[in-house]
Amino acid sequence: MRGVVDAARYLTIVPVGGARDGAPPGAAVAWFPAVGLMIGAVLVAVDRLTAWAFPTLLAALLTVTTWKLLTGGLHLDGLADCLDALGGHDVVHRLTIMRDSRIGAFGTIGLILFLLLEIVAVAELAPAPRWRVLLVAPVVSRAMPALLARVFQPARNDGQGARFHADVRPHAMAIAAACALAAAVTFLGAAGIVAVAVAGLVSVAVGRFMNARLGGVTGDVLGAAVELSELAVLLTVSAWTYVPR
Repeated sequence: MRGVVDAARYLTIVPVGGARDGAPPGAAVAWFPAVGLMIGAVLVAVDRLTAWAFPTLLAALLTVTTWKLLTGGLHLDGLADCLDALGGHDVVHRLTIMRDSRIGAFGTIGLILFLLLEIVAVAELAPAPRWRVLLVAPVVSRAMPALLARVFQPARNDGQGARFHADVRPHAMAIAAACALAAAVTFLGAAGIVAVAVAGLVSVAVGRFMNARLGGVTGDVLGAAVELSELAVLLTVSAWTYVPR
């Protein structure tokens, strides 16, 4: 149970086992999708309540707000830092920008557009697939940091990304990936398989892109991969239900 407590403490604002303290130990990585399932269950409950009480768009806004508050904005911060780093002129400058706690123009604009995409994607889904994708997206996305940690080297020798990379073992990555795929197939069927594949491709693409600019990946890159893979799952299921087959 220590692993799931460490994972929950790191990935959410739920007060279990003390405050969030750096990167979680490697034993917690296999539990990331389980914590994602807990997050998804909360989102489904919030979605059901807000859809009953409010118009569709407002309900989606409240659901996505709960989503980001529950995680303490951890991964959004990583996404913003990665976007701001695009303005750097070399590796050292980009890494310096990512360490800066302030958010720049690229990060601000990127977060606005990203959140708008998520809100509209949730709002436009029919109730039947919506609760399923809200349950599955946090599970799938939380298997991605382990994947990137095994594929790419850390950009720094210190920091959360380096510690996370050193602690992740192949079996932990395999367990996380298997849990994500199992949840996706159980609740989404064939669409779930496609969603996992798309989320994986998006995450690896983000990793390759940032690896070329940073000489590796950081904790911020892992956080950005979580956010972008969640969006990838939402958009994939949306397209699956919309495009005639």
